[in-house]
Amino acid sequence: MDMSKISRFTQRVVTLAKNAVGGRGESAAPTEGGGFADYAVVSLHCLRVYLGESYRTALDWLSEMPHILAEIGLEPDELPDHSTLVKAFDRLTMEVWRVLLRLSAQEHETSGHAAIDSTYFDRENASKHYCRRTNYHVQTLKTTALVDTDTQAVLDVHCTTEKRHDTQIGWQVALRNAGDLHSLAADKGYDWQELREKLREEGVRPLIKHREFHPIDHAHNARIDTDDYGQRALSETVFSSIKRTLGHAVRSRAWYREFREIVLMCSVYNIKRAVTHPN
Repeated sequence: MDMSKISRFTQRVVTLAKNAVGGRGESAAPTEGGGFADYAVVSLHCLRVYLGESYRTALDWLSEMPHILAEIGLEPDELPDHSTLVKAFDRLTMEVWRVLLRLSAQEHETSGHAAIDSTYFDRENASKHYCRRTNYHVQTLKTTALVDTDTQAVLDVHCTTEKRHDTQIGWQVALRNAGDLHSLAADKGYDWQELREKLREEGVRPLIKHREFHPIDHAHNARIDTDDYGQRALSETVFSSIKRTLGHAVRSRAWYREFREIVLMCSVYNIKRAVTHPN
């Protein structure tokens, strides 16, 4: 294990975590009956995902890394137990993790040219209650990512257990980010003329291939800049990298934790990439 990389990663994480939660110089460890500082909780969860281990194992490893904990402001004997860390994950809202994702993307010099694609993450411990309540067993989470084509940074991510079409999710993700985009590339799964029109209304050039039912569809596809469209494959590369380095499954037992976990995984991916591939 390269401790220098972990140290650089932790330094970057602590800075972003403080910005994400609005850290005001409070102590990382509990004082006078209080809890752990939010930035410390976010930092510990980032390290848990970075290490690719369970709560218990990650905390055991970190207890043997005093210099890494010192970057957060903790001593080994001040580490929380795993149940405290789980509860803290529940306490922090999705908005915190989305802010962290946005800040992690800003660590890269993004181009304004993006690609969108989706994949599936396995649910290792899918909530039986949720599966009963929705009347079908969901084995995977559909995850849609918006990726900058120059830096491969994840700009946004959408998670769902519902059977929604790519075009509907694509518009939702694109609308959230339209102000920062010049173009959006996608495959034929996002072939929806209204989506193209909506993107143009927002000043975003759509690079979305048509399904080829008629000769005119082939002509439309031929007009799309091949180099620009080819960048769409980068989103698939990003998913492959996330699954290879951070895992292909989410361990959380509740669906709302699983959504947050995937956003966190994308943030960790961005920060790791910023540390190892600086602009």
